[in-house]
This record gives sequence, C-alpha cells and structure tokens, in this order.
Amino acid sequence: MKIYTFILAIGLACISALSGANEGPCKNKSYSLQLLGSGGPISDDGRSSSASLIWWKNKPLFMIDAGGGSFLRFGQSGAKLEDVRFIGLTHFHTDHVSDLPALLKGSYFFNAPHNIDIAGPTASEAFPSLTHFMNAQFAKNGAYAYLSGIFDGKGDIPLKVKLTDVDYHQTAATKVYEDGDITISALGIPHGNVPTLAYRIDTPEGRIVISADQNGSNQHFIDFAKNADILVMPLAIDEGADSSSAFLHAKPSTVGKIAAAVQAKNLVLNHFMGKSLRTKDQSIAIIKKYYKGPVYAGRDLSSISVN
Repeated sequence: MKIYTFILAIGLACISALSGANEGPCKNKSYSLQLLGSGGPISDDGRSSSASLIWWKNKPLFMIDAGGGSFLRFGQSGAKLEDVRFIGLTHFHTDHVSDLPALLKGSYFFNAPHNIDIAGPTASEAFPSLTHFMNAQFAKNGAYAYLSGIFDGKGDIPLKVKLTDVDYHQTAATKVYEDGDITISALGIPHGNVPTLAYRIDTPEGRIVISADQNGSNQHFIDFAKNADILVMPLAIDEGADSSSAFLHAKPSTVGKIAAAVQAKNLVLNHFMGKSLRTKDQSIAIIKKYYKGPVYAGRDLSSISVN
C-alpha cells in the first residue's frame, strides 16, 4: 500500500496537497482542479468556504463559486483574474458567493479590457435569479453601484460580464460556456428547496464535475457526471445526521453510491464543517463501502491533476 501511494503521488503532481503536505500554488497546471475553499457556512472548520479553480494550459480559466475566504485563496493560488473566462455560481447561500464582489473589484486594475461569462440558477420564491442577484449588487442602484460598469464594460472598470440564468428545473444539461473544444454544462441538483446547480467541464483531456450541496435524489445527475475523471462532492454531514440535514446534504453512503454509479476515476470531498471534520474518517470509510476508486479529502488550496 505504501508503494502504491508513493507511485500515485508521483503520477499526480498536485496530489500531495490533498493530504495537506503541499498546499499553495498548483504545480501541474495543464488540467487540474484546485480547491480554493473546502469549508462550509460555519467558522468552526477553520477553512475558506466553497470555491474551486480549473487550471487549463497553465491558466486559471474557470472558477466555480466564490465563498467567504476565496478572495484570499485566489491570490495565494497564484491565479490572476485577467485569465478567468467563466465563473459558475452554484447557488446563493453566502458560503458560495459572498466574496464575488471583492473578486470582481480586482478588475479595476486590469491592463486591458476583459470579458467573463457568469452562470447561475433561475429564481425561486426565496432566492433570486443570477441576473437579480448581480443587479442587486452591481447595478446603478445596487450595493456596489460604483462597479456598475461591469455590465457594459464602460467607465473605470475594464471588465464586462455576460450573465446566463440556468433553469434548475431542467432534467437535461444546459450548455453555459463553449470555446473551441472546451464545453461547460450545468444541471439542477436538489439542495433542499434551494435553486442549485452542478457544473461539468469537458475538454479533450478529460471531464471534471463539481457538485455543490445536494441530497443525492436527482437520478439525472448520474448521467450528467458519468465517467468523470474528477468528481467533487460535499461531505457536510455524517451518516447519523437528522432528516432536516439530509434534506439539504447527502450522507456519506449516498456520496459513495453516487460516485460508484458515476464511475468516477477520482472522488474529491469538500464542504467540510466542524462536525463533519470530526467524523471524517468514519464517513470516508462508509463511502469506500460503495465506491472503490481513490477518495481524497480536500483542503484549502489542495489540487489534483486530471492526468
């Protein structure tokens, strides 16, 4: 087992960071996932909240979520906002979006105009659509009205954003970004009654699927994530969690069953909270009863290469 672990670490240049041994800038940026935030909505986990970067050909082209602390982690990763082409927001809980204004403010210092596509879910009774969320913050009467130029690329901000509201009710994937042979798709997933999306990044080199919080009851997610080279799943609760928690989040047994059905080559766990960190080893043992592939407990700035 020790020899196997050593060989695996050699083959995956960034993998040692997943155990906390090498956190910081990702060393293999050809096609890699980097977790900027691996924590949840409570400060007892000592981690940044949910955010992920996708490195492609040495550039951080894609970002999923921007929870609290991700602004700091973004800088620590060595990424530059000038390189980001797409930001996917999974849902509008604060631990997934609260650092977005700080991140976009960085565009004030761009040397040249730049465009970023942003996708997010449509509205429900309790939550806004992406468009309403962005307007509430960045429109001329919004909380950050001084950044309103991001909608038309005018004024002092050399950034222009294009917004895509994704119907989270759809049972088929929605294409939200395409550039040559790279495609990003989104699918609604059941996070209680919160409009929520998962994202899939397809390239000639492989597939990365990032699931936000979900309870695992949408069978369409299996087809959406099928054969993922890297599947990212939250591990926010333990197997003994109450029904209210399980309505929002998947238990470890459900995570294991999903990863097995998807036939993921690697499973990366994130969205830990204080309690789920205390039961992490037991939860991973449950996952491994169902899923026989490699399981990695992510930490802030940890990375894994598709190759």
